[in-house]
Amino acid sequence: MPAAVLSPLVELVKHWNVGPDDLLGTFGLSEADVVQPQRRFSQQLYLSIIDRARTLTGEPGLGIGWGLQMRISTFGYLGFATMSTATLGDAIALAVQFAPLGATAEPIRLQVQGDVASLVLDELADFGSVRDVVTFARLTGLWRMGEALTGRSLRATAEIAFAEPPYYARFANLVPPVRFDQPTTRAVMPAEVLDYPLVMASPIALRLANEQCEMELQALSSGSRFVRTVKDLLVNREGSIRSAHEVAEAAGMSPRTLRRQLALHGCSLSTLLDQERRDRALLLLRMKHLSLAEVATRLDYGNVQTFERAFHRWAGMTPAAYRRR
Repeated sequence: MPAAVLSPLVELVKHWNVGPDDLLGTFGLSEADVVQPQRRFSQQLYLSIIDRARTLTGEPGLGIGWGLQMRISTFGYLGFATMSTATLGDAIALAVQFAPLGATAEPIRLQVQGDVASLVLDELADFGSVRDVVTFARLTGLWRMGEALTGRSLRATAEIAFAEPPYYARFANLVPPVRFDQPTTRAVMPAEVLDYPLVMASPIALRLANEQCEMELQALSSGSRFVRTVKDLLVNREGSIRSAHEVAEAAGMSPRTLRRQLALHGCSLSTLLDQERRDRALLLLRMKHLSLAEVATRLDYGNVQTFERAFHRWAGMTPAAYRRR
C-alpha cells in the first residue's frame, strides 16, 4: 500500500484530538512517513493503523469520512496522470491499468454493458475487522474524485458485498445510494458519464506522468500485469465470454501453459472466468429487454439452467429474483 493513502486519515482523526504521534507512534512512525511519495506499507501495517484510528476515535463510520477527505493528488504520479486524461472513461482505464500503484491487494475493474457501467472493487486479501472501513473509503473516495475530475454529478449508486452496518444511517445523506448484501462491491453509473470531459485534461502532462507510472509499475511485481493481461482477454470484441481454449489461443499459448503460468501467480483461469461471468451477469440482468436465455448465451453457458445454478452460487438467489429486486 502507498503510505500516502493514509495521509487523509491522519488528518481526519485530528478532529477527535488524536494526533499523529498517538496514531502512528506505536508503530514507530511519524506523520512524515505517510507523506513520502515513494513510501509503501505492508498490508498488515496498513490495516493495523486503520484499526487503531477507529479505536482511538471511537467512530465506527470512519471509512466514509476518510473517503470524503481523499484527493486525486494523494496518489502521486498516478493521480497526476489520471487528472490529465481527456475523459472520465480514459481516467478510469488508466487507473485500472496502474491499479497496483494504488494498492496491490485492491484492484479495480471497469465493466460496461449497454448503457450501464460499473467499477468493480476486488479484494485480493482479507481486510478483517476493518473491511467496512476500507470498502467505504474506496467507494466514497472514487466517487468524490470522479466528480472533482469532471465537475459534474456521476449519478452513481453503490453495491456492497456485506450487510449494512448499524452506523451507516448516520452517513447515508453524504454518499450516493447504497445497496448492501450484494454479490460484489462496485460503483454503478450510466455509461454515458464515461464520456464526460475532465476539467484539467492535458496531453503533455499525461505523457510525462504516464512515463513515470510505467517506471513505478516496472518496479513492482510483473506477475500482476500478466494476470491483468489474461483478464483483458476473457471477453471478445463482441462482448461475449471466451471459452478457456479461446482465452489461451488469444494469449498465444496452449491451455496447459496458460494454466501453469497463472498458477505461478496464485490464480486460475476458471476463477477468472467465473468472476468475469458473475460481474457481467449483474450488469446484463439490469437490461430488461434481454431474456435469461440471451444472458446465458452471452456468458457462454449452454443453457439457462446451468446459468441459474451458477448465479445462485454467486448471489444466493435466482437471476429472476435478482432482476426483480
